[in-house]
Amino acid sequence: MSKVTVIKADIANLPFRVGGIVNAANSALIPGGGVDGALNAKAGSSLKKDMLAFKGTPTGTAVYTRAYNLNADYVIHAVGPRYVDGHSGEEALLTSAYKSVMLLTQKLHLWTIAVPFLSTGVYGYPLYEAIWIAIKTIQESQVDTEAFLVAFDDRTEKIAKSILEED
Repeated sequence: MSKVTVIKADIANLPFRVGGIVNAANSALIPGGGVDGALNAKAGSSLKKDMLAFKGTPTGTAVYTRAYNLNADYVIHAVGPRYVDGHSGEEALLTSAYKSVMLLTQKLHLWTIAVPFLSTGVYGYPLYEAIWIAIKTIQESQVDTEAFLVAFDDRTEKIAKSILEED
């Protein structure tokens, strides 16, 4: 079972090294904004080249690349769903994205990972639900790793810590 810790930080500029950083990617794996843009800006142009070489990955899946100038060995590019109405398979796809992250964490033998809350930015997933899914999926995985769930702002950090304390 994974150990989960919530921290407030800029995931592209972590103050400590981790085995992997999770990127909130789009299904085309074309660098965009938000977490993806920040990670690509910090990592350098080689990350973009590696991402484009995949020619995409479906929503609910993840792939990995080297991390280049980031404070990690690997970047795991996970694709969360766009939130439509809560009845269009979003929960299953978001859960699948986190499960894919954890499978790659296990495959790469990563002892630590930094994970943003997928789909909560421009993809519009309701924050509380998205955080709950992230925490539960990572905690229930059979992967022995320490997962740092990275909140970018105070509100996200507060919600995540309150959900984590409910356990």
